[in-house]
Amino acid sequence: MTDPLPTAPDTVSFGYEDIPAQEKTARVGGVFTNVAAKYDLMNDAMSGGMHRLWKDRFVRRVKPREGEQILDMAGGTGDIAFRLAESGAAVTVADINPAMLEVGMERAAKRGIDGLVWTEANAETLQFPDRFFDAYTIAFGIRNVTDIPKALREAHRTLRRGGRFYCLEFSTTLWPGFGDIYDAYSHKVVPKLGQLLAGDPDSYRYLIESIRRFPDMETFKGMIAEAGFVQTKVEPMLGGLVAIHSGWKI
Repeated sequence: MTDPLPTAPDTVSFGYEDIPAQEKTARVGGVFTNVAAKYDLMNDAMSGGMHRLWKDRFVRRVKPREGEQILDMAGGTGDIAFRLAESGAAVTVADINPAMLEVGMERAAKRGIDGLVWTEANAETLQFPDRFFDAYTIAFGIRNVTDIPKALREAHRTLRRGGRFYCLEFSTTLWPGFGDIYDAYSHKVVPKLGQLLAGDPDSYRYLIESIRRFPDMETFKGMIAEAGFVQTKVEPMLGGLVAIHSGWKI
C-alpha cells in the first residue's frame, strides 16, 4: 500500500502575507506582468550585475550537451535558455506568464537566436509526457510557485531515467553579519529602485519578501528528495544568499 500524496495547503505565502492558495497564481502573475518589461534591468540593479555570473555558473553545473532535450521552467526572459542553447541542446522555455515569454521571444529575435521552443505552462501541471526531458532547470522561479512539492514531482515525472534537476534560487546567507546588511538593503533600497526604474515599488517589495519566506537550503534539499530525486546536493554562493540545488532521477 503506497502512502497518499501530500495535499496542497489551504493557505500559502505571498510575500509576508498568508493568502488562500487558489489566489497566489493570479497574484504572482500580476507581479510578473508588471515587471516583465524591466525585469532584466532590475536584476542588474538589485544584484549589481552578479546575477549574470550566478547564471553562468548554474549552466556550467547543468552541463548541457548537444542533442539533449532540456526544459527551462519559469524561463520567460530567456536568460538561462540562451546559455543552454549554446551547447546545441534542444531547449524548451516554459513560463506561466505570457508577458515574460513575450519579452524573451523579443530578446531572442534581437540576438538572432532561433530554435528555442516557447510555451506557456504551469510548473504544477506540465503538459509534457512522462520521461521526456534529459534535464530540467528553473532559475529564480520556484519560490513563486503555489504548490512547490507538486511542481517538484512534475519535474521528476517529465525527466527520463538519468535525468537531472537543477534549481537556482535565493536562500538565506549563513555569513555572520552579511544577512543583516542584505536585509537592510533589500527591504529599504530595492523597493526604491523599483519605483525609480520601473515605477513599481510594490512588485519588487513582494519579490524581496518572497525570498524571506522561501525554505532554507537544507529544507528545500529535503523537499527535492521527497519528490523522488536522489544524490541531492546544494551549492551555496555568498554563504547561501543564492544556492544551486540539484538532484538525479533514477
